[in-house]
Amino acid sequence: QVQLVESGGGLVQAGGSLRLSCASSATRFSIYSMSWYRQAPGKQREFVANSYDMDTTSYAGSVKGRFTISRDNAKSTVFLQMNDLKPEDTAVYYCNARFATMEYWGQGTQVTVSA
Repeated sequence: QVQLVESGGGLVQAGGSLRLSCASSATRFSIYSMSWYRQAPGKQREFVANSYDMDTTSYAGSVKGRFTISRDNAKSTVFLQMNDLKPEDTAVYYCNARFATMEYWGQGTQVTVSA
């Protein structure tokens, strides 16, 4: 079982920045495809960004150019740098780890962007 613990959420004004972290208990962290998802009130959980490995990333169109996903395999941690935040970015952000048939989720961290 892999534990994922997110941190770094909070309240920020529109145009501001936050950096989320997701620390993993995985002993072979580098084999996992790591993603961030988010869920706003009354909406379905949606994909935000993925780090397949150190060199391969992908983003949802709504965050491309504003958010950057990165990972530190030595520290078993994935990050999400969020710049130019908008009120519509308000959501609970979840970390996801996936390898073959295994998939794990963190408990989420709240991000609130005020207008």
